[in-house]
Amino acid sequence: MIDSENGSPLIFASVAVKETNVATVTNIDGEFSIKITENEVSKNLEITYLGYKNKVIPIGEMKDNGYRNMISLDPAPIPIREIIVKPLDPEEIVRKAIGNIGRNYVDEANLMTAFYRETVRKNRTYVSIGEAVVEIFKAPYNNDFRFDGARMYKGRKSSDVQKMDTVLFKLQGGPVSVLQLDIVKNSEVVLTHDAMKYYNYALRSVVEIDEKPHYVIEFVQKPTVEIPLFLGYLYIEVDTYALTEAEFGFNMSDKDAVSSIFIRKKPLGMEVTPEVATYRTKYRSQDGKSYFAYSRAEVRFKVNWKRKLFNTFYTTMSEIAVTDRTSEEVIKFAARDKIKYTDVFSDKVGAFADPDFWGEYNVIEPDQSIESAIRRLSRRLKFSDREEE
Repeated sequence: MIDSENGSPLIFASVAVKETNVATVTNIDGEFSIKITENEVSKNLEITYLGYKNKVIPIGEMKDNGYRNMISLDPAPIPIREIIVKPLDPEEIVRKAIGNIGRNYVDEANLMTAFYRETVRKNRTYVSIGEAVVEIFKAPYNNDFRFDGARMYKGRKSSDVQKMDTVLFKLQGGPVSVLQLDIVKNSEVVLTHDAMKYYNYALRSVVEIDEKPHYVIEFVQKPTVEIPLFLGYLYIEVDTYALTEAEFGFNMSDKDAVSSIFIRKKPLGMEVTPEVATYRTKYRSQDGKSYFAYSRAEVRFKVNWKRKLFNTFYTTMSEIAVTDRTSEEVIKFAARDKIKYTDVFSDKVGAFADPDFWGEYNVIEPDQSIESAIRRLSRRLKFSDREEE
């Protein structure tokens, strides 16, 4: 997926089979793959991206057999004369977005199928890669007493990590943690009237998403608030006040306070400092209601050992994309099957391995395939003794 004017890749564009719940997103190179059933070949593929015109392509016209289909989107800038003529209060826009959550988002439970990937990079080298197909119980947005849940269906991971690296970053929660980035459902720190008192807001522009104008609202933690909170952008649909996307991150000005949030345990003599923590969440609109579609978390740490000259940088990334959903015969998962917030995905995923499984499900195309990353890890094993830690 590329920009039609400059050829640059479009990252995290939404790709969906129209009139179905099958969907995925593009990766950091603008690439995607989507698997469909035979009875869907006659349907259309719809691509949407923030600030670009939607594109609909008949699936039957796309090439397969290893051929890469090059798809380009045209930019769709929106003039903002109306904002200049009639100033809008960004706080009032956010209040309306909060007030319309019950009307804009699905009010019944959904069962979703999703693809989850979790990686850790040491500088530029992958040292941990795992991915899974998970099932999600998505609670109604109008019910504060029913919580989302996830359970593993199939998974796989790289096997050479511990031979490579004496420092092993483990992420707790796995898919459950990135589900928390659904800030409409888990709105306490951003999207509640009470939370608004901690932030300053500004209307930055109007852009087009899915052929609809959206306010771009910047929010920043107030200087008088001492605990680390968030800052970023909310993309709110002009007519319905539905939140379609959110891009945000932790306020990193107090590194010690942020470290206490992210770091649970570390070896003696190691200093770990979070450098960047960024998040992204997207929703998909269908039949007048919005559904959770995608979230991504990326955190970069600087690691320094005492008496060692060079720092090492580790980047953790986890992302989840909903590939199918249904509201029929939805039953909550048994507690014993649910992934817990204290679970470490990389420790649990091996029990769900199935080498013959992965051709059947839609996945997020990685910036390099998991197989290529594992081969790269294996080739580097003989150099591991030279690595600085």
